[in-house]
Amino acid sequence: MKLQTDKTDTSSNGYTLQKMAIRLGAFAAFLGIMIFFAATARGFTSSYNILNIVEQSAILGFLAFGITVVFIGTGTDVQKGGIDLSIAANAGLCTAVYSVLLEGGYGDSVAIPAAIVTGLGIGFLNGFAVVTLRIMPLLSTLAVMNIAAGLELVVTQNTVIGASSPVLDMLAFDKFLGISALAWCLIIGSILMVCIIHFSPLGLRLYSVGGNLEAAKSVGIHTGRYIYGSYLFSGFAAGAASILIVSRLSSSTPGTGLLLLPVLAAALLGTVFSRRFVPTIGGTLLAVLFIGALSNGFQLLGISSYWVSGVQGALILVVVAMTSFAKKS
Repeated sequence: MKLQTDKTDTSSNGYTLQKMAIRLGAFAAFLGIMIFFAATARGFTSSYNILNIVEQSAILGFLAFGITVVFIGTGTDVQKGGIDLSIAANAGLCTAVYSVLLEGGYGDSVAIPAAIVTGLGIGFLNGFAVVTLRIMPLLSTLAVMNIAAGLELVVTQNTVIGASSPVLDMLAFDKFLGISALAWCLIIGSILMVCIIHFSPLGLRLYSVGGNLEAAKSVGIHTGRYIYGSYLFSGFAAGAASILIVSRLSSSTPGTGLLLLPVLAAALLGTVFSRRFVPTIGGTLLAVLFIGALSNGFQLLGISSYWVSGVQGALILVVVAMTSFAKKS
């Protein structure tokens, strides 16, 4: 019995050391890349460029927060839990709805709620497929992704729809304390997310459902509602991000689905930056800024953006491989 206990303790200590080594390695890689860009990319460390990275990361941040909440509510093991592959296509559909309504003469008071409701509708469809129909999240959200992408083409007729409004002008041009409105959206959104997910009973129950579904059921938590809620929030995040997308581009544009790769990379990498290899808002935010800085550094060095996609894909493979290795050891 004592020998068995000793083996268990040794295994636990080894697992803890492996997690610590992987986490420290991730931070070291982050720091090393930042030092490289600081030394080779002119203007990378300027205050203007730092704020520019935060501003450019706002859209990615909102979408990554949506997937992070899905990870939290459907399983802290991101390889076996839920996922939302439709979030980028959902954002594209929401930008189409928002832009078409603005072009049709409707104001922000109609177009913004319509975009948010559209995002929530796609989120509800994901929840219905996963919770009610019990379809594997990978397959169900992949199917919904294609539905959203198809609806976007129907709404826009596969054309770019220009858009302008007071809200878009404010997001695109206004500043407060020298910080752009888009950057403030990411800052304020991150603070709200941390408060809700990490310091409220709602967030605690969401982690309970994702961490151990049967245990959550045994204490009376309506697990289906929380899983539905996580997909609804992902849809809300897509709707909110769509407003930011249109403010950046002054239009809706086909191809928003291409954001899926960096969004997944940020949400998955965030688990490595957090303690215990579970999804957290802080970890996701750090990963979002890392990916934003990576793209910015490549631009300053004149390196093709195609390399950025390759690096993001490599990050996904490395993160999944590292976490899988740590969990099996």
